[in-house]
Amino acid sequence: MKKTVLKSLETADGNRCVDIFQRADNSFGFEIYRRDVEDLSGWFPIGGYVDNRYTTENLATGAARQLAPWMDHA
Repeated sequence: MKKTVLKSLETADGNRCVDIFQRADNSFGFEIYRRDVEDLSGWFPIGGYVDNRYTTENLATGAARQLAPWMDHA
């Protein structure tokens, strides 16, 4: 199912990221990613949260903040 990323919050060191997205069915979700500076392959999902569904962007963002508290500093 197609997802539209609404926010992408990255740590200052560029090693972690959280994407908040909306699906075509109007549900919301998030995923946590990491990347290694020495690996040019890009971002890798590490959370396994992509299938969790939320009715609002705020609920998805709040759930992501509980799991990735560094978001408040991104």
